Amino acid sequence: MRSRFVALILAALFVAACGGGAGQPSSTNGGTAADPGKKPKIGFSMATVKEERWQRDRDAFEAHCKQINVECVITVADNSADRQANDVENLLTQGVDVLVIAPQNATQAASLVDRAKEQNVPVISYDRLIDSDKIDLYISHQVPVIGRKIAEYALEHAPQGNYAMVYGSSSDNNALIMKEEQLKVLKPAIDSGKIKIVADQFIPDWKPEEALKMAENALTQNNDNIQAFVVSNDGMAGGVVSALEKRGLAGKVIVTGQDAQLDALQRIAEGKQSMTIYKPIIPLASRAVDAAVKLAKKEKLETTPFKNVTGKEVPAILLEVTTVDKNNLMDTVIKDGYAKYDDVYRNVPEADRPKRP
Repeated sequence: MRSRFVALILAALFVAACGGGAGQPSSTNGGTAADPGKKPKIGFSMATVKEERWQRDRDAFEAHCKQINVECVITVADNSADRQANDVENLLTQGVDVLVIAPQNATQAASLVDRAKEQNVPVISYDRLIDSDKIDLYISHQVPVIGRKIAEYALEHAPQGNYAMVYGSSSDNNALIMKEEQLKVLKPAIDSGKIKIVADQFIPDWKPEEALKMAENALTQNNDNIQAFVVSNDGMAGGVVSALEKRGLAGKVIVTGQDAQLDALQRIAEGKQSMTIYKPIIPLASRAVDAAVKLAKKEKLETTPFKNVTGKEVPAILLEVTTVDKNNLMDTVIKDGYAKYDDVYRNVPEADRPKRP
């Protein structure tokens, strides 16, 4: 009887030492810190993959995870903040060691960060900045620079006249940051009277069809007298170009963009869209995965401080961006292998194409 009692005591001590007692997690963040040899498990909660750009992010993220032999679980919320909250809860339940979030709603996503922190899970804010100073990393391209480059291009190519400002979703910090930077660039020209903003609107979920409606209304209200549409991404630029095409104005009005989507590159080659911002996606996704692995292993990250909307600093990794227009398509997206020559110039007659590389 005594030997049986001793055996039970030893068994209980063994379970306690392994952290497997009732109500006790096996580790503070899924097991990685307690077991350095364990393969980290990364959860990536994405707001959407409707745009080509986000499909590239998903594929690049997954490919790099496979390349370095890291497990990852990717969820897509289809532009629903509520669904994203459920996705994050499921990822945490699955025991992810690090949570990467591309937020649908920057403000609501702060509660998702809090939820992860309750389980001691590090959080990376991917591309879009979450309204929280508790995130462990914000990784993106240089969003303020993107806003400035877009406005600078418009101002250089349409130094006078009426402007229409087509901003992204008001629930996305990227849209707010770009608006602020664009207006800083344009302010001297506005104050001097050289340009006049005759229309401006935030577009819900960055929807191209809503941008089309906004552009149609702006053109109607101003008798087609608009010299530039300062548009914050390529999807919405497509909507604006559609509105201009209906009035025979495509190629006659400056239309900006961002993301270097294939359809935007084709419009630039045709002369219908003026420019886009090229943001290499593979380096962004790869560095996000690498950073997630380091956070899981509690290793130090090389970051720079970035002020969020509350003025508080968060650690950040910000990648460089490039302005692309008709003059440098060959030397940027095509040279880098981001897009193929035949795809970009598909709608351009052979005689009007630049020499094939």
